[in-house]
Amino acid sequence: MPRKALIAANWKMFKTPAEAKAFVDAFLPLVAGHDRDEIALFPSPVLLPTVIEAAKGSNVAVGAQNIHFAEEGAYTGETSLNQLKAVGGTHTLIGHSERRQYFAETDEIVNKKLHTALKHGVVPVVCVGEVLAEREADKTADVLKTQIAGALVGITAEMAAPIVIAYEPVWAIGTGKTATPEMAVDAHKIIRAEVAKLLGAEVAAAVRILYGGSVKPDNATSLIGQEEIDGALVGGASLKPDSFAAIVKY
Repeated sequence: MPRKALIAANWKMFKTPAEAKAFVDAFLPLVAGHDRDEIALFPSPVLLPTVIEAAKGSNVAVGAQNIHFAEEGAYTGETSLNQLKAVGGTHTLIGHSERRQYFAETDEIVNKKLHTALKHGVVPVVCVGEVLAEREADKTADVLKTQIAGALVGITAEMAAPIVIAYEPVWAIGTGKTATPEMAVDAHKIIRAEVAKLLGAEVAAAVRILYGGSVKPDNATSLIGQEEIDGALVGGASLKPDSFAAIVKY
């Protein structure tokens, strides 16, 4: 069965509630009836109720940029899976490179969050990727294998169906640099092979692996059109409705 692409918008720390609602109101007509791919928006936590309400009844899902692995507790500034589900969120990013870089998220934390997301029936988008120094030192494969193995500790083949993986070469995020389709495909093959090693060939064949790193309307087709690439995690180009719609319609 072919893998259905997921085109995801990571808004990072942008937009007010009014701006977020205006985006959804303008975006939904542009992608109405589009069922070839899944579409998801990942706004800041304070925007979740606004975006979920605006997207209600549409073909657009909404998720969190980050969640905590604990059910509840004294974790100031964090969002629990129960809170996300209570407002209608269905997806979450886990281990985005900026969370790893600025907030000291480790593979162990990513693994804990993944287990909690799966327990609560929320679709986890697990982010992995190398920094420039690692790519230049020819360590991309080692980094990806380590991050995938760390994320999947304690995950069984039976649990794995909802998991989405996003490959984001850190050197290509917000820099304007983009991995060539060949570079992206090579990285995706490494990831899929590691999943096969850990969870079996059937799980690996079914898992969706997105590309993230300066995806724009003019390079979306060349990237997402590759057999190994099952969608995109889009940053800056997802902030405008027409730009993100053009990527969805690659």
